[in-house]
Amino acid sequence: MTTEIPSKKETITIVGAGPVGALLAVILGRAGYQVNLIESRRDCRKHSIYQGKSINIALSDRGWLALESVGIANQIKANAIPMKKRVIHAIDGSLTEQAYGKAGQAIWSVPRSGINEQLLDLADAEKTVSINFEQRLIQVNFDNACSTLAQDQSVYEVHANYLFGADGAFSKVRRLAQETPRFSYNQSYMPQCYIELTMSAHDNSSTKDRYRIEKEALHIWPRNDFMLIAMPNLDGTFTCTLFLNLESKDNNEASFNSLNTSEEVTTFFNKNFSDAMSLLDNPIEDFMQKSANPLFLVSVEPWVINNKVALIGDAAHAMVPFYGQGMNCGFEDCRELAILINDHKGDWPKIFTDYQKNRKINADAITELSKQNFIEMSELSGDAIFLLQKKIEAKFHELYPELWTPLYSMVSFSPHLPYEKALSIGNQQNIIMKKLMTDLMQVPNIENCWNQNFVYQKMHKLVLAHPLAVNNV
Repeated sequence: MTTEIPSKKETITIVGAGPVGALLAVILGRAGYQVNLIESRRDCRKHSIYQGKSINIALSDRGWLALESVGIANQIKANAIPMKKRVIHAIDGSLTEQAYGKAGQAIWSVPRSGINEQLLDLADAEKTVSINFEQRLIQVNFDNACSTLAQDQSVYEVHANYLFGADGAFSKVRRLAQETPRFSYNQSYMPQCYIELTMSAHDNSSTKDRYRIEKEALHIWPRNDFMLIAMPNLDGTFTCTLFLNLESKDNNEASFNSLNTSEEVTTFFNKNFSDAMSLLDNPIEDFMQKSANPLFLVSVEPWVINNKVALIGDAAHAMVPFYGQGMNCGFEDCRELAILINDHKGDWPKIFTDYQKNRKINADAITELSKQNFIEMSELSGDAIFLLQKKIEAKFHELYPELWTPLYSMVSFSPHLPYEKALSIGNQQNIIMKKLMTDLMQVPNIENCWNQNFVYQKMHKLVLAHPLAVNNV
């Protein structure tokens, strides 16, 4: 997407050269702006910078749409793995599957380092983009977008017309913004923290056979207040994440702080994840050695200060990972900003006004959905009634696609539907499904007759009685 920019091209500083910052640099560079992309860390194409972070991320249609807009989606998808379904591992080792969407729909496991490197290469190819690594941000002037940076022992200023803080969940730009008048900031923590564990590949030469559990799936071991998940990597390994409360609610509950000895940790894993014990690499040792990472949410207002400095991606809306939408939302920020630049022909006060208005409400919505989805993943995904409900929803969607799109599909596979609209429709759907499932649980043998016509006639009447649940996604 190209935009007519005044002959005297404006200069924009982007702080943070992660995936969102790099994508933003490409978009702004192609729009004709002079872009200074600043990063405090070393160049990830030459050095490993992602220790302590998940080595893969989940991309769905919103993220892919943004990558398609800059012509790099196919290149990145070549190194991604489709996850077409959830595989639920019950405590007795039995497996249940739940498709994420219709045939052909999937979320994708993408290497974090790979996508960052490819986007940086794309940004490097833009003549108006300059990338500078190992530059530490010290101060931002929120009146004129001037930034003060340090490299080694030298301190210098970078002048620009505008500045974007794309520097992630621990954003320095956001922290500095907290010193400006009328800037509201809220950070809240989930009870759960997480550590990463590893599942190695089989030792044989066939890539096809290297995966020790099903490759094209997100694996979940749901255990109410805690869970283990596993996402596939290209080399046959799985990245596993254990989400567990930091503190115990009572004396009998496991938590990171209550499991203090190898014997206690071993008992915990054998009791809750017995079928994974033969697959995980040194889970007891990793648990004992690793520090639990917090899960927190960030909400700020405003995202734009003085029409000079703006926040984008996790810097504006850090969320928990349970919908897999953090990176997707950040990429969507960039894509929609590109549309606004084009629509407003480079008039930044108008661009910033609409950016704040359009993206804030949707980021708040997906943040709320992400919190809610922890309950679905850790508790409900292993519940027989919930799984039956999902089957009924999926079939009703097949029968009446003009009336019903499941919430997960609205979020993950309907990239032009705003998150806020998906949340609103989903709330109405919950009302319908609660009423329907209450009635169906009174039907004898419903687990075997759920696909009969009377079920869908009843649901059809309920949907027509709740028009706000109807969508045409």
